[in-house]
Amino acid sequence: MNAYEDASKFSKDAMDSALKSVSAMTKGFQQVASETSEFAKRAYEQQTEFMEKLFHVRSPDKAIALQSEYAKTAYQGWVSQATRMGEIYTDVAKETYKPFEQSLATLSAAGTSVATKPAAAAKQATETKAA
Repeated sequence: MNAYEDASKFSKDAMDSALKSVSAMTKGFQQVASETSEFAKRAYEQQTEFMEKLFHVRSPDKAIALQSEYAKTAYQGWVSQATRMGEIYTDVAKETYKPFEQSLATLSAAGTSVATKPAAAAKQATETKAA
């Protein structure tokens, strides 16, 4: 009867872990969506500002300098955002896996316990026969 109770407890723990994992993943994807929309908004504003400045430039030299400055700023912003998104995805993966760590540790301990009981019984039986 103990095995059924253990199996029932493990399946309940696994379901709880799955729900916590899905919740963490959902929160993470909400953060990704928020970061992405903020980045798009900033990029649009920077592009609009660049275009306004470009329309007021009168010489090709200044236009090229302005374009170079914009390209450099846009690239730095993109690299920064890519780094930030990588960090967010890493955090999401860690938080999504975290609920399963305890369940796996419990399962591993239970498996070790089940495996050692027959070995201990066999050893005791051998010792009893030898005596």
